[in-house]
Amino acid sequence: MSIKAYRWMMKGVKEPLEKVDFVASAGVGEVVVAVAGCGVCHTDLGFFYDGVRTNSELPLTLGHEISGRVIATGSGAEQWQDKAVIIPAVMPCGECELCKRGKGTICRSQKMPGNDIQGGFASHIVVPARDLCPVDETRLKAVGLELADVSVVADAVTTPYQAVHQAGVTPGSLAIVIGVGGVGGYCVQMAKAFGATVVAIDIDQAKLDVITAHGAAKTFNSREISGRDLKKAIGAFAKEQGLPSTEWFIFECSGSKPGQEAAYGLLVHGATLSVVGFTMDTVDIRLSNLMAFHARALGNWGCLPEHYPAALALVLDGKIELKAFTEQQPLAEINRVFAAVHDKQMQRRAILIP
Repeated sequence: MSIKAYRWMMKGVKEPLEKVDFVASAGVGEVVVAVAGCGVCHTDLGFFYDGVRTNSELPLTLGHEISGRVIATGSGAEQWQDKAVIIPAVMPCGECELCKRGKGTICRSQKMPGNDIQGGFASHIVVPARDLCPVDETRLKAVGLELADVSVVADAVTTPYQAVHQAGVTPGSLAIVIGVGGVGGYCVQMAKAFGATVVAIDIDQAKLDVITAHGAAKTFNSREISGRDLKKAIGAFAKEQGLPSTEWFIFECSGSKPGQEAAYGLLVHGATLSVVGFTMDTVDIRLSNLMAFHARALGNWGCLPEHYPAALALVLDGKIELKAFTEQQPLAEINRVFAAVHDKQMQRRAILIP
């Protein structure tokens, strides 16, 4: 079955995205998904504005936060017909030695929409069926969400889920999230859902005010307090709350040089630093601090598809709020929306609707 479709193609850095028609058809083990919504991520802006290289050559359709409905299937994927789904942002091959050892995030044959294959800023997308996450639309409606709303689960929610899970956050621990826009806002909620008391840090007071109502027990504006003073203030908060002075969980989500340097400066004995945000900038740190504090630093690339149902369940159970942090925009306005997000004129994560 062939389906007339269209997608918005990136042809060069900062060149206007162009709408291009194509025919979508599913091969063996593949499905065609009619896109309900696709979130605009900091990574997309990195490709488009900063010249971060995509794995696939341009022209390429960006977008990796995708939800939609399967409308056509290839051989071996028939069970997905008409199912509502979330498409994982990183899809391991499932067959290599790394995947078989549970290391799918570093699978060398992984496929990321909008990077390795054509992405979700389109009416339809063709993807492997093996890693799709089914969405219970009855439960979705019960909590006042549309299928497009859960597109951000594909990255903005699941990436911090894996970061928090991988770090080993437990009830009674102290989690510190630096940068609470986009992924960071969900990281605050996720750490709280795992039982941590969460400190949020940002340079935007409006974002700090919002996150106070959605999981942050304490906030700090790093324009007003930074460096050793910030670390002392967090230590004082931990003491008054009966939280540990060691083994803090620090999540760097700003994807900025100042944010990453601030995160490293908060290391305490036994701390875990999770690098979730991305920047092209070089960061100046004293690596020996990891030794001196017997601390550890972890990278976090996407999320294993097997974790998606658990992350989605937290949304459907009301433990992760989506709509307060997102807004829907027409896909036809993609160039305007990209510019608005890049220029920080939009406070919420944009979800583009075909």
